[in-house]
Amino acid sequence: MKLMKVLALILSLATLLSFAACQGEESTGKKPGESQTTTNPNNDDSFPGYDVITVARALELCGEPGNLTTERYYIRGTVTKVTNAEYGAMIIADETGSIEVYGTYSADGSLRYADMTEKPYKGDEVLLYCTLQNYNGNKEIKSAWLIDFKSNQGDADVSDYTAATIAEARDAAEGAKLKLEGVVARITYANGMKPSGYILVDGTASIYVYDADTAQRVTIGNKVQIAASKTYWILDTEIGYAQTFGYKGCNQMESVTLISLDNGIYDFDKSWITESTVKEMLDTPVTEDITTQIFKVNALVRKAPGSGFVNYYFNDLDGTTGAYTYTQCNGSDFAWLDAFDGKICTVYLTILNAKSANAGCVYRVLPVAVSYDNYVFDLNGTAKHVVKYYGVDQFEASYGANPELVLTTSVSSELLGFAGATISYSSSDTAVIDFRTEDGETIMDCLTAGTADITITGSYNGTTYSETVTVTVTVPEQVDSVSVKDAIDAEKGETVTVKGIVGPSLVNKTGFYLIDESGMIAVLLSADEMSTVQLGQEVVLRGTRAVNTKGGSGYFGQSYLNSCEVVANYYGSHEYSTANLITGKTLKDIVELDLAVDHTTEVYAVPAIVKVIETPYYTSIKLVASDGTELLLYSSSASQYNWLKQFKDMELMMEIAPCNWNDKTDNYRGCVLAVYTEDGKICNELNFSN
Repeated sequence: MKLMKVLALILSLATLLSFAACQGEESTGKKPGESQTTTNPNNDDSFPGYDVITVARALELCGEPGNLTTERYYIRGTVTKVTNAEYGAMIIADETGSIEVYGTYSADGSLRYADMTEKPYKGDEVLLYCTLQNYNGNKEIKSAWLIDFKSNQGDADVSDYTAATIAEARDAAEGAKLKLEGVVARITYANGMKPSGYILVDGTASIYVYDADTAQRVTIGNKVQIAASKTYWILDTEIGYAQTFGYKGCNQMESVTLISLDNGIYDFDKSWITESTVKEMLDTPVTEDITTQIFKVNALVRKAPGSGFVNYYFNDLDGTTGAYTYTQCNGSDFAWLDAFDGKICTVYLTILNAKSANAGCVYRVLPVAVSYDNYVFDLNGTAKHVVKYYGVDQFEASYGANPELVLTTSVSSELLGFAGATISYSSSDTAVIDFRTEDGETIMDCLTAGTADITITGSYNGTTYSETVTVTVTVPEQVDSVSVKDAIDAEKGETVTVKGIVGPSLVNKTGFYLIDESGMIAVLLSADEMSTVQLGQEVVLRGTRAVNTKGGSGYFGQSYLNSCEVVANYYGSHEYSTANLITGKTLKDIVELDLAVDHTTEVYAVPAIVKVIETPYYTSIKLVASDGTELLLYSSSASQYNWLKQFKDMELMMEIAPCNWNDKTDNYRGCVLAVYTEDGKICNELNFSN
């Protein structure tokens, strides 16, 4: 028996030596628990019997960059943060300083942090047995074996926190200190699939808990009790925009102390959850505080792979209205949705936040739970569906001229299983607004100033449904304006009022090309103003003549009208003029244009081949001539030219405007205005709303 014990001890020691060797370290040959000869021993009452070094001494022993100690040391400290819950990367501190821990293992070095049954968290005291290194200037503990730890969980003083339901927490003032209980319904992840927070639900409401430390400890279905502070979160750079539109921010809890954790798996309470639609959620004004509140919807789940990322969309039953879920992990945190791709599902959906910009606030959604229940659309609701999704949204609240609006009159949906639903329209005052039929299309005309109620009626299989919208027609403002050529010739900094036709979209800029018989110029305007115009409308704009250039480079830059506002919109559906289109040139001619001369108010009609380069990590689109000449397109992402992908490797005649928004010094970049196909001209409509 004694011999077997000796052999077992030898094998155990060999295992430890082998593991240390695998870690690239030279073992001291001493087992955890044996006294080590150290400099500056600090015998700590928390872990008696061990000679430990201070953090300050550990930092000294890390040495110069590239150094790795061969000797292991005992060090104790308090965990201030767990930075990676899989590897056990953390930061520990004592009274002399703090140091990073590269990775944490069990006491014998065999288990990583994630595989350990009992392990330390933020606030716990730890005793580590480790080597020390200076990795590229970063002094850190390497391969730390957790010899012992003292849990301080639940020891925090939460006497100044008030018990509340989650519904009460949602309505609480910012900064309120509250104790909440609930079930973890969904965990969110930051870059690297690191847990960052979770949706907490009780029988009254839901709320987001932003806290990486407790997020690393919980699992979906766990019951928790926390003490935390109420807050509303907005990205620092978006605060001004959010305030402009009355958006308070993400309704959440932060600065969290975990009071108790029940590791059982429980369903979250759904009895309080309101049934809604994706459209109704997204149409909710940002002034209403609905972020992190769960709604029950029927939604089409759609997976859309990209270059190095995957987006998951939640579309309403029209198949288009919707949004994709917010991810910081290129979609890998939502791979669990793959099973629902292409299916209409029951989705417990929440709005996590709203991205705020000068154009407004755009909601970012988060799926909390999804199930496929063999959804079948109730065809008795078809008439209502077509009115709400295809009827009422066609109209604006007011018109300053006759839009000659072509209206939807027939709707079919393969997704929902109906065909031939109809929509009809009537006006309460045909002197103000009337409808006519021309070439089989129903067109709305605004005839005189006044107000009329428009009734939209959907019909299908003997059932009807109607809604009414009120539309005001005003007398078009008569505005003195100049031609596009006059605007081009204006002095830099001069304010001009110019009339023209709304031409194709700019790319990577909010705006479009304004065109008339005399010329073309790029115009920039806010997204709010942009949303009021459509391709082909006749408009009057007021803006400032500008040139985008860094100055002193000897290159011209980009001509445009800046900060434009729509003074008048005369609507209509006009073909923009091609009178000034430059023909008889090639792609090479554009590439060889003199950058010292302004060519950014010109449009060339040249043949070119669309080249699409797709890899697992990126996609790029450029134009190539038959002689091999290449023209790069100005964009921030190839996705801005997705509409060109259908013409991959095809040679087509294109309208191309040279542009130089970035003050390039090699050659002009291109902006594709339109391509000519056998079926006609297809324009760049990137910035135009549907």
